[in-house]
Amino acid sequence: MSDETTVGVVFGFDDVLAPDSTTFLLEQHGEDPEQFWSETFRDRIADGYDPTTAYLSALLERVGPEEPLAELTIDELRATGAALDDHLYDGAGEVFADLQEIAAAYPPEISVECFVVSEGLAPILRGSSIADDCTAVYGSELATDDGGIVSEIKQPISFTDKTRCLFEINKGVGQEERAENPYAVNDNVERDQRAILFDDMVYVGDGITDVPCFSLVKERGGRVFGVYDEDDRSHKQSVVQEMGAQQRVKQFSEPRYTESSRLGSLLRLTVEG
Repeated sequence: MSDETTVGVVFGFDDVLAPDSTTFLLEQHGEDPEQFWSETFRDRIADGYDPTTAYLSALLERVGPEEPLAELTIDELRATGAALDDHLYDGAGEVFADLQEIAAAYPPEISVECFVVSEGLAPILRGSSIADDCTAVYGSELATDDGGIVSEIKQPISFTDKTRCLFEINKGVGQEERAENPYAVNDNVERDQRAILFDDMVYVGDGITDVPCFSLVKERGGRVFGVYDEDDRSHKQSVVQEMGAQQRVKQFSEPRYTESSRLGSLLRLTVEG
């Protein structure tokens, strides 16, 4: 890494920092996640739905006075994220502060900014304490009706949309600017004016839904880390794998972020190096 480097550490969320957040939401409301992913989600994919649109539309069909998710609001989704804090993977709640502490030992040569990029529901992600440690959190957004009940898909983040998020991070396009001008990411920005170079980007994903991001970051000189636990696959991971999703990272680590774990130590050494 070059002098005066801003290291951008980008994490997925579902099955990376915590168990799948949509599955957790369904379980909180007494829904069967296996049926949701193996049947409802899979049937929509067979009908030609984009995977993110498939799961979001299926969730919205379960919202309503007589439906399993009841009259679901953004605040309730945030509360789900807060409840998910009790299920974060080992060390996930501490690794952000550790990376900042490592960078602080090298002022002004190194600084660290952390991000979450996920196809999961943004309000759930932002309800987690992890959001407090991030410069920005990107996730799928839902619109609400006049009563504050989630009612429509507003901004899906598919596995290819994630690459757009990476370019926004790279070019320094903040989320407020993005909301005002969704085309700002297309602006030409000279390399020496970019906020975080891809060379200085670290991407941590589950290897199934993050293939385009892995390819982009690797091809442009960054580092990628695949996270996967064969013995603790979520229903969603199992279904996506069965449908033929490929993994492009040869070596995977279990989602453990303590100093003594393989992934946790690699992340700390990468920032330090």
